[in-house]
Amino acid sequence: MKTKARSSIIFIVTVILIATFALVGAKGLVIGGYKIKSFEELITKGLDLQGGVSVLLEIVEEEVKPDELERTKELLSMRVNKIGVSETVVTTEGDRRIRIDIPGMYDFQGIVETLSKTGKLVFKDPEGNELLTGNDISKATTQFDEYNKPVIGLEMNEEGRKKFADATTKFVGKKISIYMDDELLTDPTVNEPITQGQAVITGNRSIEDARRIAGIINAGALPLEVSTATVRTVGPQLGANAFPNAVKAGLIGIALIFVFMIIYYRIPGILASLALTLYVILVLLAFAYIGVTMTLPGIAGLLLTIGMAVDANVLIFERIKEELSTGKSVRSSVDAGFNRALSSIMDSNITTIIAGVVLYFLGSGAVKGFALTLIIGIVLSMFTAIVVTKFLVHTALNMGIINKPELFGVKRG
Repeated sequence: MKTKARSSIIFIVTVILIATFALVGAKGLVIGGYKIKSFEELITKGLDLQGGVSVLLEIVEEEVKPDELERTKELLSMRVNKIGVSETVVTTEGDRRIRIDIPGMYDFQGIVETLSKTGKLVFKDPEGNELLTGNDISKATTQFDEYNKPVIGLEMNEEGRKKFADATTKFVGKKISIYMDDELLTDPTVNEPITQGQAVITGNRSIEDARRIAGIINAGALPLEVSTATVRTVGPQLGANAFPNAVKAGLIGIALIFVFMIIYYRIPGILASLALTLYVILVLLAFAYIGVTMTLPGIAGLLLTIGMAVDANVLIFERIKEELSTGKSVRSSVDAGFNRALSSIMDSNITTIIAGVVLYFLGSGAVKGFALTLIIGIVLSMFTAIVVTKFLVHTALNMGIINKPELFGVKRG
Protein backbone atom coordinates (compact mmCIF):
# COMPACT_ATOMS: atom_id res chain seq x y z
CA MET A 1 0.00 0.00 0.00
CA LYS A 2 2.89 2.37 0.74
CA THR A 3 4.33 1.79 -2.74
CA LYS A 4 0.93 2.40 -4.33
CA ALA A 5 0.37 5.62 -2.36
CA ARG A 6 3.88 6.92 -3.07
CA SER A 7 3.53 6.11 -6.78
CA SER A 8 0.16 7.87 -6.89
CA ILE A 9 1.67 11.02 -5.37
CA ILE A 10 4.62 10.92 -7.78
CA PHE A 11 2.28 10.43 -10.75
CA ILE A 12 -0.02 13.29 -9.73
CA VAL A 13 2.92 15.64 -9.14
CA THR A 14 4.41 14.68 -12.51
CA VAL A 15 1.16 15.37 -14.34
CA ILE A 16 0.76 18.73 -12.58
CA LEU A 17 4.33 19.74 -13.43
CA ILE A 18 3.97 18.78 -17.10
CA ALA A 19 0.65 20.67 -17.33
CA THR A 20 2.16 23.72 -15.60
CA PHE A 21 5.22 23.78 -17.86
CA ALA A 22 2.99 23.45 -20.92
CA LEU A 23 0.71 26.30 -19.80
CA VAL A 24 3.61 28.61 -18.91
CA GLY A 25 5.36 27.77 -22.16
CA ALA A 26 2.25 28.56 -24.17
CA LYS A 27 1.09 31.71 -22.35
CA GLY A 28 4.05 32.95 -20.29
CA LEU A 29 3.77 34.02 -16.64
CA VAL A 30 4.31 37.12 -14.51
CA ILE A 31 5.40 36.57 -10.88
CA GLY A 32 6.08 39.57 -8.68
CA GLY A 33 7.13 41.79 -11.54
CA TYR A 34 9.30 39.06 -13.11
CA LYS A 35 8.06 37.84 -16.47
CA ILE A 36 8.60 34.32 -17.73
CA LYS A 37 8.37 34.56 -21.50
CA SER A 38 6.33 32.17 -23.59
CA PHE A 39 7.99 29.99 -26.21
CA GLU A 40 6.69 32.30 -28.93
CA GLU A 41 8.63 35.18 -27.36
CA LEU A 42 11.75 33.15 -26.55
CA ILE A 43 12.31 31.44 -29.89
CA THR A 44 13.72 33.52 -32.72
CA LYS A 45 11.52 33.40 -35.81
CA GLY A 46 13.07 33.33 -39.25
CA LEU A 47 12.28 35.45 -42.25
CA ASP A 48 9.52 33.21 -43.52
CA LEU A 49 7.69 33.57 -40.18
CA GLN A 50 8.02 37.33 -39.58
CA GLY A 51 9.27 38.88 -42.81
CA GLY A 52 12.55 40.65 -43.52
CA VAL A 53 15.51 40.61 -45.88
CA SER A 54 17.86 37.76 -46.80
CA VAL A 55 21.12 38.83 -48.46
CA LEU A 56 23.49 36.30 -49.98
CA LEU A 57 27.00 37.68 -50.43
CA GLU A 58 29.63 35.97 -52.57
CA ILE A 59 33.41 36.29 -52.22
CA VAL A 60 34.92 37.72 -55.41
CA GLU A 61 38.21 35.80 -55.09
CA GLU A 62 38.21 32.23 -56.37
CA GLU A 63 40.48 30.79 -53.65
CA VAL A 64 39.23 31.50 -50.12
CA LYS A 65 40.88 30.29 -46.92
CA PRO A 66 38.52 29.09 -44.17
CA ASP A 67 39.92 31.57 -41.60
CA GLU A 68 39.46 34.47 -44.04
CA LEU A 69 35.86 33.42 -44.66
CA GLU A 70 35.22 33.22 -40.89
CA ARG A 71 36.74 36.68 -40.25
CA THR A 72 34.66 38.15 -43.04
CA LYS A 73 31.54 36.62 -41.51
CA GLU A 74 32.40 38.12 -38.08
CA LEU A 75 32.93 41.57 -39.53
CA LEU A 76 29.69 41.43 -41.52
CA SER A 77 27.86 40.34 -38.37
CA MET A 78 29.24 43.38 -36.53
CA ARG A 79 28.15 45.68 -39.30
CA VAL A 80 24.61 44.43 -39.53
CA ASN A 81 24.22 44.57 -35.74
CA LYS A 82 25.46 48.16 -35.79
CA ILE A 83 22.44 48.96 -37.95
CA GLY A 84 20.41 48.18 -34.82
CA VAL A 85 19.10 44.86 -36.02
CA SER A 86 18.34 42.13 -33.50
CA GLU A 87 17.91 38.42 -34.14
CA THR A 88 20.16 38.61 -37.20
CA VAL A 89 21.47 35.28 -38.47
CA VAL A 90 24.82 35.26 -40.31
CA THR A 91 25.95 31.91 -41.73
CA THR A 92 28.44 30.64 -44.28
CA GLU A 93 27.27 28.62 -47.26
CA GLY A 94 29.85 26.50 -49.00
CA ASP A 95 33.39 27.89 -49.42
CA ARG A 96 32.64 31.35 -50.82
CA ARG A 97 29.23 32.53 -49.69
CA ILE A 98 27.80 34.24 -46.60
CA ARG A 99 24.07 34.56 -45.98
CA ILE A 100 22.66 37.30 -43.75
CA ASP A 101 19.03 36.98 -42.67
CA ILE A 102 17.64 40.18 -41.14
CA PRO A 103 14.11 39.75 -39.70
CA GLY A 104 11.91 42.81 -39.54
CA MET A 105 14.02 44.96 -41.92
CA TYR A 106 12.84 45.80 -45.45
CA ASP A 107 15.21 48.57 -46.68
CA PHE A 108 17.43 46.11 -48.52
CA GLN A 109 19.24 48.78 -50.55
CA GLY A 110 20.60 50.50 -47.44
CA ILE A 111 21.52 47.16 -45.89
CA VAL A 112 23.41 45.95 -48.97
CA GLU A 113 25.31 49.25 -49.14
CA THR A 114 26.30 48.94 -45.47
CA LEU A 115 27.44 45.34 -45.85
CA SER A 116 29.55 45.99 -48.95
CA LYS A 117 31.76 48.81 -47.61
CA THR A 118 35.38 48.06 -46.72
CA GLY A 119 35.41 49.01 -43.02
CA LYS A 120 38.08 50.54 -40.78
CA LEU A 121 39.84 49.45 -37.57
CA VAL A 122 41.09 52.28 -35.32
CA PHE A 123 42.62 52.73 -31.86
CA LYS A 124 41.34 55.85 -30.06
CA ASP A 125 42.44 57.80 -27.00
CA PRO A 126 40.03 58.77 -24.15
CA GLU A 127 39.05 61.92 -26.10
CA GLY A 128 38.17 59.91 -29.19
CA ASN A 129 41.19 60.93 -31.26
CA GLU A 130 42.67 58.37 -33.62
CA LEU A 131 45.98 56.85 -32.45
CA LEU A 132 46.54 53.83 -34.71
CA THR A 133 44.74 52.03 -37.52
CA GLY A 134 44.60 48.44 -38.63
CA ASN A 135 47.56 49.15 -40.95
CA ASP A 136 49.78 49.61 -37.87
CA ILE A 137 49.08 46.12 -36.51
CA SER A 138 51.25 43.20 -37.60
CA LYS A 139 49.10 40.48 -36.04
CA ALA A 140 46.83 39.61 -33.12
CA THR A 141 46.87 36.24 -31.38
CA THR A 142 44.88 34.47 -28.68
CA GLN A 143 46.89 33.42 -25.63
CA PHE A 144 46.51 32.48 -21.96
CA ASP A 145 48.09 34.36 -19.04
CA GLU A 146 49.64 32.86 -15.90
CA TYR A 147 46.15 32.50 -14.38
CA ASN A 148 44.92 30.56 -17.44
CA LYS A 149 42.70 33.49 -18.44
CA PRO A 150 42.28 34.26 -22.16
CA VAL A 151 44.18 37.32 -23.42
CA ILE A 152 44.87 38.89 -26.80
CA GLY A 153 48.46 39.41 -27.89
CA LEU A 154 49.19 42.34 -30.21
CA GLU A 155 52.28 42.86 -32.37
CA MET A 156 52.84 46.20 -34.12
CA ASN A 157 54.84 46.83 -37.26
CA GLU A 158 57.69 49.34 -37.24
CA GLU A 159 55.49 52.38 -37.74
CA GLY A 160 52.87 51.12 -35.33
CA ARG A 161 55.42 50.39 -32.59
CA LYS A 162 56.43 54.06 -32.36
CA LYS A 163 52.82 55.27 -32.39
CA PHE A 164 51.83 52.75 -29.72
CA ALA A 165 54.84 53.60 -27.54
CA ASP A 166 53.92 57.30 -27.63
CA ALA A 167 50.25 56.57 -26.94
CA THR A 168 50.79 54.17 -24.02
CA THR A 169 53.36 56.51 -22.47
CA LYS A 170 50.90 59.40 -22.63
CA PHE A 171 47.82 57.51 -21.43
CA VAL A 172 49.10 55.37 -18.54
CA GLY A 173 46.14 54.58 -16.27
CA LYS A 174 43.64 55.51 -18.99
CA LYS A 175 41.79 53.52 -21.63
CA ILE A 176 42.72 53.06 -25.27
CA SER A 177 39.65 51.86 -27.16
CA ILE A 178 39.65 49.69 -30.27
CA TYR A 179 36.83 50.25 -32.77
CA MET A 180 35.71 48.53 -35.95
CA ASP A 181 33.43 50.74 -38.06
CA ASP A 182 32.78 52.87 -34.92
CA GLU A 183 31.69 49.71 -33.06
CA LEU A 184 33.62 49.23 -29.80
CA LEU A 185 35.54 45.95 -29.71
CA THR A 186 37.40 46.40 -26.42
CA ASP A 187 38.72 49.25 -24.26
CA PRO A 188 41.67 48.03 -22.18
CA THR A 189 43.38 50.23 -19.58
CA VAL A 190 47.07 51.06 -20.12
CA ASN A 191 49.01 49.79 -17.09
CA GLU A 192 52.47 50.91 -18.22
CA PRO A 193 54.25 52.29 -21.30
CA ILE A 194 54.68 49.66 -24.05
CA THR A 195 57.70 50.44 -26.16
CA GLN A 196 58.69 47.09 -27.71
CA GLY A 197 55.72 46.84 -30.06
CA GLN A 198 54.10 43.92 -28.22
CA ALA A 199 51.05 44.28 -25.97
CA VAL A 200 48.58 42.05 -24.14
CA ILE A 201 44.85 42.83 -23.81
CA THR A 202 43.29 41.27 -20.70
CA GLY A 203 39.73 41.17 -19.40
CA ASN A 204 38.20 38.99 -22.11
CA ARG A 205 35.09 37.11 -21.05
CA SER A 206 35.97 33.81 -22.74
CA ILE A 207 38.41 32.22 -25.16
CA GLU A 208 35.75 32.51 -27.89
CA ASP A 209 35.44 36.24 -27.21
CA ALA A 210 39.24 36.65 -27.37
CA ARG A 211 39.42 34.72 -30.64
CA ARG A 212 36.64 36.79 -32.17
CA ILE A 213 38.30 40.11 -31.30
CA ALA A 214 41.74 38.88 -32.39
CA GLY A 215 40.28 37.74 -35.72
CA ILE A 216 38.67 41.13 -36.33
CA ILE A 217 41.89 42.98 -35.42
CA ASN A 218 43.82 40.71 -37.79
CA ALA A 219 41.35 41.45 -40.55
CA GLY A 220 41.46 45.22 -40.03
CA ALA A 221 38.82 45.59 -42.72
CA LEU A 222 36.97 43.06 -44.81
CA PRO A 223 39.78 40.64 -45.74
CA LEU A 224 37.87 39.60 -48.85
CA GLU A 225 35.95 41.57 -51.43
CA VAL A 226 32.27 40.62 -51.52
CA SER A 227 29.53 41.07 -54.05
CA THR A 228 25.78 40.67 -53.70
CA ALA A 229 24.61 37.40 -55.19
CA THR A 230 20.92 37.51 -54.32
CA VAL A 231 18.54 39.59 -52.20
CA ARG A 232 15.23 38.14 -51.06
CA THR A 233 12.54 40.16 -49.29
CA VAL A 234 9.65 38.56 -47.40
CA GLY A 235 6.79 40.97 -46.71
CA PRO A 236 5.58 41.46 -43.12
CA GLN A 237 2.03 40.36 -43.90
CA LEU A 238 3.15 37.08 -45.47
CA GLY A 239 5.38 36.35 -42.49
CA ALA A 240 2.67 37.33 -40.00
CA ASN A 241 0.22 34.90 -41.57
CA ALA A 242 2.71 32.05 -41.90
CA PHE A 243 3.51 31.65 -38.19
CA PRO A 244 -0.03 31.27 -36.76
CA ASN A 245 -0.97 28.94 -39.62
CA ALA A 246 2.11 26.80 -38.97
CA VAL A 247 1.37 26.68 -35.24
CA LYS A 248 -2.26 25.78 -35.90
CA ALA A 249 -1.27 22.96 -38.25
CA GLY A 250 1.22 21.66 -35.68
CA LEU A 251 -1.32 21.69 -32.85
CA ILE A 252 -3.90 19.87 -34.97
CA GLY A 253 -1.33 17.24 -35.93
CA ILE A 254 -0.26 16.70 -32.32
CA ALA A 255 -3.89 16.52 -31.15
CA LEU A 256 -4.67 13.85 -33.77
CA ILE A 257 -1.65 11.85 -32.63
CA PHE A 258 -2.84 12.01 -29.01
CA VAL A 259 -6.34 10.87 -30.00
CA PHE A 260 -4.96 7.92 -31.97
CA MET A 261 -2.66 6.84 -29.12
CA ILE A 262 -5.43 7.02 -26.52
CA ILE A 263 -8.02 5.18 -28.66
CA TYR A 264 -5.64 2.43 -29.75
CA TYR A 265 -3.56 1.92 -26.61
CA ARG A 266 -5.99 3.20 -23.96
CA ILE A 267 -4.31 4.06 -20.63
CA PRO A 268 -0.78 3.49 -21.98
CA GLY A 269 -1.75 5.86 -24.78
CA ILE A 270 -2.59 8.53 -22.18
CA LEU A 271 0.81 7.98 -20.57
CA ALA A 272 2.52 8.26 -23.97
CA SER A 273 0.63 11.50 -24.62
CA LEU A 274 1.96 12.91 -21.34
CA ALA A 275 5.49 11.93 -22.34
CA LEU A 276 5.01 13.52 -25.77
CA THR A 277 3.75 16.73 -24.15
CA LEU A 278 6.93 16.86 -22.07
CA TYR A 279 8.91 16.11 -25.22
CA VAL A 280 7.47 19.14 -27.02
CA ILE A 281 8.27 21.33 -23.99
CA LEU A 282 11.87 20.08 -23.85
CA VAL A 283 12.38 20.58 -27.58
CA LEU A 284 11.12 24.17 -27.47
CA LEU A 285 13.26 24.88 -24.39
CA ALA A 286 16.29 23.50 -26.24
CA PHE A 287 15.50 25.69 -29.26
CA ALA A 288 15.29 28.77 -27.01
CA TYR A 289 18.50 27.92 -25.11
CA ILE A 290 20.60 27.09 -28.17
CA GLY A 291 19.21 30.04 -30.11
CA VAL A 292 17.67 28.12 -32.97
CA THR A 293 16.02 30.36 -35.55
CA MET A 294 12.65 28.79 -36.25
CA THR A 295 11.60 28.66 -39.90
CA LEU A 296 8.87 26.82 -41.77
CA PRO A 297 11.30 23.98 -42.66
CA GLY A 298 12.30 23.97 -38.98
CA ILE A 299 8.68 23.51 -37.94
CA ALA A 300 8.46 20.66 -40.47
CA GLY A 301 11.53 19.10 -38.83
CA LEU A 302 9.92 19.47 -35.39
CA LEU A 303 6.71 17.78 -36.52
CA LEU A 304 8.76 14.99 -38.11
CA THR A 305 10.53 14.36 -34.80
CA ILE A 306 7.18 14.23 -33.02
CA GLY A 307 6.24 11.49 -35.46
CA MET A 308 9.50 9.71 -34.64
CA ALA A 309 8.74 10.04 -30.91
CA VAL A 310 5.30 8.51 -31.48
CA ASP A 311 6.91 5.74 -33.51
CA ALA A 312 9.17 4.89 -30.57
CA ASN A 313 6.18 4.61 -28.24
CA VAL A 314 4.32 2.47 -30.77
CA LEU A 315 7.30 0.10 -30.97
CA ILE A 316 7.39 -0.20 -27.18
CA PHE A 317 3.67 -0.82 -26.76
CA GLU A 318 3.53 -3.33 -29.61
CA ARG A 319 6.42 -5.24 -28.03
CA ILE A 320 4.57 -5.22 -24.71
CA LYS A 321 1.42 -6.55 -26.41
CA GLU A 322 3.44 -9.35 -28.03
CA GLU A 323 4.82 -10.35 -24.63
CA LEU A 324 1.34 -10.25 -23.06
CA SER A 325 -0.06 -12.46 -25.80
CA THR A 326 2.39 -15.19 -24.78
CA GLY A 327 0.84 -15.35 -21.31
CA LYS A 328 3.44 -13.38 -19.34
CA SER A 329 2.46 -11.12 -16.46
CA VAL A 330 1.93 -7.42 -17.12
CA ARG A 331 5.06 -6.33 -15.24
CA SER A 332 7.38 -8.82 -16.95
CA SER A 333 5.80 -7.97 -20.31
CA VAL A 334 6.44 -4.27 -19.74
CA ASP A 335 10.08 -4.88 -18.83
CA ALA A 336 10.62 -7.20 -21.79
CA GLY A 337 8.80 -4.83 -24.15
CA PHE A 338 11.02 -1.86 -23.28
CA ASN A 339 14.19 -3.96 -23.49
CA ARG A 340 13.36 -5.53 -26.84
CA ALA A 341 12.16 -2.28 -28.40
CA LEU A 342 15.34 -0.46 -27.41
CA SER A 343 17.50 -1.80 -30.25
CA SER A 344 14.88 -0.93 -32.89
CA ILE A 345 14.46 2.58 -31.48
CA MET A 346 18.22 3.16 -31.38
CA ASP A 347 18.74 1.86 -34.92
CA SER A 348 16.05 3.99 -36.53
CA ASN A 349 16.90 7.15 -34.61
CA ILE A 350 20.67 6.96 -34.99
CA THR A 351 20.39 6.59 -38.76
CA THR A 352 18.11 9.66 -38.82
CA ILE A 353 20.61 11.61 -36.69
CA ILE A 354 23.41 10.69 -39.12
CA ALA A 355 21.28 11.93 -42.02
CA GLY A 356 20.57 15.15 -40.07
CA VAL A 357 24.29 15.72 -39.41
CA VAL A 358 25.09 15.27 -43.11
CA LEU A 359 22.32 17.71 -44.07
CA TYR A 360 23.55 20.25 -41.52
CA PHE A 361 27.16 20.29 -42.64
CA LEU A 362 26.55 19.96 -46.37
CA GLY A 363 23.31 21.91 -46.63
CA SER A 364 22.69 25.64 -46.46
CA GLY A 365 20.03 28.11 -45.37
CA ALA A 366 16.68 26.49 -44.68
CA VAL A 367 18.19 23.00 -45.04
CA LYS A 368 20.48 23.70 -42.06
CA GLY A 369 17.49 24.84 -39.99
CA PHE A 370 15.57 21.70 -40.85
CA ALA A 371 18.57 19.51 -40.01
CA LEU A 372 19.24 21.22 -36.66
CA THR A 373 15.65 20.92 -35.46
CA LEU A 374 15.61 17.33 -36.65
CA ILE A 375 18.77 16.38 -34.70
CA ILE A 376 17.65 18.09 -31.48
CA GLY A 377 14.19 16.57 -31.76
CA ILE A 378 15.42 13.04 -32.41
CA VAL A 379 17.81 13.08 -29.44
CA LEU A 380 15.09 14.32 -27.09
CA SER A 381 12.50 11.92 -28.53
CA MET A 382 14.78 9.02 -27.66
CA PHE A 383 15.08 10.37 -24.12
CA THR A 384 11.33 10.76 -23.62
CA ALA A 385 10.50 7.36 -25.13
CA ILE A 386 13.18 5.39 -23.30
CA VAL A 387 13.20 7.27 -19.97
CA VAL A 388 10.01 9.30 -19.49
CA THR A 389 7.50 6.84 -20.97
CA LYS A 390 9.16 3.99 -19.06
CA PHE A 391 8.97 6.00 -15.83
CA LEU A 392 5.27 6.78 -16.34
CA VAL A 393 4.37 3.20 -17.25
CA HIS A 394 6.18 1.76 -14.22
CA THR A 395 4.60 4.37 -11.96
CA ALA A 396 1.16 3.44 -13.32
CA LEU A 397 1.98 -0.23 -12.73
CA ASN A 398 2.86 0.49 -9.12
CA MET A 399 -0.41 2.39 -8.77
CA GLY A 400 -2.29 -0.64 -10.10
CA ILE A 401 -4.09 1.19 -12.91
CA ILE A 402 -2.60 -0.91 -15.76
CA ASN A 403 -2.34 -4.31 -14.10
CA LYS A 404 -4.52 -6.14 -16.63
CA PRO A 405 -3.67 -7.17 -20.22
CA GLU A 406 -7.02 -5.78 -21.38
CA LEU A 407 -5.81 -2.28 -20.49
CA PHE A 408 -3.13 -2.69 -23.18
CA GLY A 409 -5.73 -3.88 -25.71
CA VAL A 410 -4.79 -7.58 -25.32
CA LYS A 411 -7.59 -10.11 -24.77
CA ARG A 412 -6.76 -13.50 -23.38
CA GLY A 413 -9.04 -16.49 -23.90
